[in-house]
Amino acid sequence: MFDHVSFGVSDLKKSGTFYDAVLKPLGYTRLSDGESSLGYGEKESGLWLRASKKPVKADMESGLHFCFVAKDRAGVDGFHAAALKNGGTDNGKPGVRADYSPKYYAAFVVDPDGYRLEAYCGK
Repeated sequence: MFDHVSFGVSDLKKSGTFYDAVLKPLGYTRLSDGESSLGYGEKESGLWLRASKKPVKADMESGLHFCFVAKDRAGVDGFHAAALKNGGTDNGKPGVRADYSPKYYAAFVVDPDGYRLEAYCGK
């Protein structure tokens, strides 16, 4: 459905370090490295971070979050561990979310700007 998603961040260098680390276990890398934007994906950039003087204020009660597909449960685990090691905070440890599905394995974190992220595997 989506070709890409982009959002502003307050510190592009700090966010780049964070997203480099959390996306690596999921098989995604930085494919575009500019002064004002960074692009991530597997073969093409689907996630864009943009340097912004006024990023949209994160709101834990808004329902907004970004979910990344993991190839396996180890990727979900690696995503969560990398987030905690690189300035993110826990918002739900890796595990099965049986209320979603018996095979819904996910982890939830909050990035340095306060945006909620999820990594998910359906195996």
